[in-house]
This record gives sequence, C-alpha cells and structure tokens, in this order.
Amino acid sequence: MKITLLQIPLVWADTNANLTMSEEALLSAPQSDVYVLPEMFTTGFLMKPEGVVSSVDDALTWMKKMSVKLDAAIAGSVAVREGGNYYNRLYFVKPDGSVAHYDKRHLFTYGGENRCYTPGNERTIVEWGGVRFCLQICYDLRFPCFSRNVPVSSLTPPPSSFTPPPSSFTPPPSSFIPYDCLLYVANWPASRRSVWDVLLRARAIENQCYVIGVNRVGDDPVCHYDGGTAVIDAYGRTVIQARDNTQDIISCHLDMEKLRAFRKKFPVLQDAD
Repeated sequence: MKITLLQIPLVWADTNANLTMSEEALLSAPQSDVYVLPEMFTTGFLMKPEGVVSSVDDALTWMKKMSVKLDAAIAGSVAVREGGNYYNRLYFVKPDGSVAHYDKRHLFTYGGENRCYTPGNERTIVEWGGVRFCLQICYDLRFPCFSRNVPVSSLTPPPSSFTPPPSSFTPPPSSFIPYDCLLYVANWPASRRSVWDVLLRARAIENQCYVIGVNRVGDDPVCHYDGGTAVIDAYGRTVIQARDNTQDIISCHLDMEKLRAFRKKFPVLQDAD
C-alpha cells in the first residue's frame, strides 16, 4: 500500500483557506492509496469553535469529493458540532463514499480542549486495501493502554483450570491481532517535539505495527509547530520523515508481507496481558 502524508501549515480559524490549501497539496501529491492530513486541518487547534464550526460538515463533503477525485482514501481530523456538542473527529473517507470516524478520547486539558469538546469513548479500526488502521489523534499518543494491539484471544482471562500449552504450541494467526497500523494526526508543538519522536517509536515497537504520525508546521496564536511527520516500522525504525519547519509531502509503501513475516517469526503480541 502506498501512503502519502501531508505536512502543511494551517490558517488560523479559516476553513475555506485551509480547504483550498489542502486541495492544492493533494492534487500536487503522487498517486497513492491513502492520503493523511493533520489534526483539525480546517481550522488549526481551535479552542473556541463557536461561530467557526457549523453543524453542516463542509469538511466531510470536501473529503468525499477529493476521495472520489483521487480514487483513494483520505484521513484527517476536524472540529465538528453534533447536537449540542463539539468533537475533535478524525474521518477516514473511502472513494466508495463510506466513512469511518473516531472521536478523540484523550482531550488535552492543559490546552483547555476538555472545556470545549466532548471525548469519544470507543476505538475505531478501519480496513482499506488490506491494511487495518487504528485511528488516533495527537494527545492519544501519550496513553499506550488505549492503543494496545492486544490479540482478541488474550482479552478474555483464562479459567482457573487453565493448563499452559505444550512447547509445540502454535500461536493464533495474525488475524487475531486487531490492527496493522496506528495512525496519528496531530497539532504537536515544537516545544514537546522530542516526546513525539520517542513515543511514535515506542508505539510501533510495543504494538508490532507501522505507526504513521502526521503533524502540521507553522504557527497559531499560542504555539509553533515544526513537523516531525513520519512513518515508523514495527522495529522502531524510521521508514520516511518529512523535513522540519517546512511544508512537505512524503510518500512510502507499507510492506504488509514484511510485517506479517516479522510477527510470525517473533510473535510477542501473543504473550500480551
């Protein structure tokens, strides 16, 4: 699978300008199976959504249009209003018009996100092109238990009469493992960049998966963002990384055969708690 990550600056609280810029970036990018935009790519990390975010989700309509035009999936988070609540919602849109979404579970209290938005309460895993993506947003990166790639068979505690398997025991197939790729979109400030770099690698190693991290660049009224957009493989190695402090578009292939071979050879997830 070929995936393209768009590390772009964002115009503060200006949906139309950001959609125009994002469209130009997408149309200039190489043909891919999936395109990923940053967190709140239509507004920046907005803590006063009233008057800026409407209940009519123009961003989702735009994502559907671009997905069809590019014949590819498009992912990115936007601030949305649903009923009387606002959500930081990550959409994963497929060219057939189907949509999966994930509402950010861990709201950034330090920045006041918890005062403006309602947290989600469920993980979302979506399959596209033979790859299963677990959708996550920015601050979620700091909470490994929520994103743990625990095989389905290990979620139920063994009975008291459980007998350890013989040495010839064959682990369950990789289909028991929930996902292949953790996908993080972010507005992660430069002041905490070293944490971003370390945790992307940690999540990849401990979950034996690819990790995609797409961050923005530029400035908003509070923070400076220097990027760090990257793809990390299951060994914790950087597959590709965008240039710092620069609008950049990067692409790479996710090698699923290589990932499956590594999981089969070194089945650490089967020993998970």
